[in-house]
Amino acid sequence: MNGVINAAIPPPLMPSPDARQNRLLALLPQQDFERLRPHLEPVQLALGESIYESGEQPEHVLFPTTAIVSLIYILESGLSAELASVGNEGMVGISLLLGGQSTPSLAVVQTAGQAYRLPGNLLKAEFDRAGFAQRLLLRYTQVLVTQVSQTAICNRGHSVEQQLCRWLLSTLDRLETRELVMTHELVANALGVRREGISDAACKLRRAGIVSYRRGHISVLKRPELEARACECHAVVKRELNRLLTAIP
Repeated sequence: MNGVINAAIPPPLMPSPDARQNRLLALLPQQDFERLRPHLEPVQLALGESIYESGEQPEHVLFPTTAIVSLIYILESGLSAELASVGNEGMVGISLLLGGQSTPSLAVVQTAGQAYRLPGNLLKAEFDRAGFAQRLLLRYTQVLVTQVSQTAICNRGHSVEQQLCRWLLSTLDRLETRELVMTHELVANALGVRREGISDAACKLRRAGIVSYRRGHISVLKRPELEARACECHAVVKRELNRLLTAIP
């Protein structure tokens, strides 16, 4: 699998979080959540672990709590780029609900952590009730479409430094720490740019005192300054996420 991490690095063992740490599960009415609760299985996701391959028909969906999953497209040449990422605001496996069964992208763990796994047929049954869960998941689908669209225009119209800032901010939004476990190569593969471009951009941020980094770790020291250097794409996606996942009729 060119362009993505091949070796899965196990995450540290931690107590299983509450499933309601996932925003979609937290938004479900109690009676809807109770139908799913017995079937929600906590799982540890390792950095670089493949959740599903391109063209594969997944049998389960994942609701991340502390992990982040990248949805990646790889060309025949081996070049890759991230289409979207999913953290504790969403779910992995939306194609199961939309009738597509499979997708040309693959899903790889970007940040090790925890998630809850649910058989896809059970979520599909809940979706087909045409109740709150259906409205919620359709709105989340629109969030994903917005993220994919904004990523496409960002990769074409903004500098590598702006893209790096956007990517770091979207990762920070889903974690409770300012230290991110990642490498320049991982970020370069996600953004579809040369590793040297990421190294140059990260060096500028370090000289400005915005981040610090050591092998495999990047720490964000000044988030406001990072936001100031980012393009508008992070704010657009975050605003749309909050708009769509609140006040659902």
